[in-house]
Amino acid sequence: MSVAKHTEITASSSKSFEDAVDEGVRKVAKTVDNIEGAWVKEQKVVVKDGEVSEYRVTMKITFIVK
Repeated sequence: MSVAKHTEITASSSKSFEDAVDEGVRKVAKTVDNIEGAWVKEQKVVVKDGEVSEYRVTMKITFIVK
């Protein structure tokens, strides 16, 4: 039997939503083992001077507890 846990994070990128997801997972993986997946809960952008300057995602990262 395995037990899963999740943590909610917000990550950002100046490139894209996909890059923000990748960056968030990479950073969490530095301190959390056994990551199984991620669920993107929310996407939003920061607008400056009429242009998108930052892409942000809020997501839940699921990992197995050993």
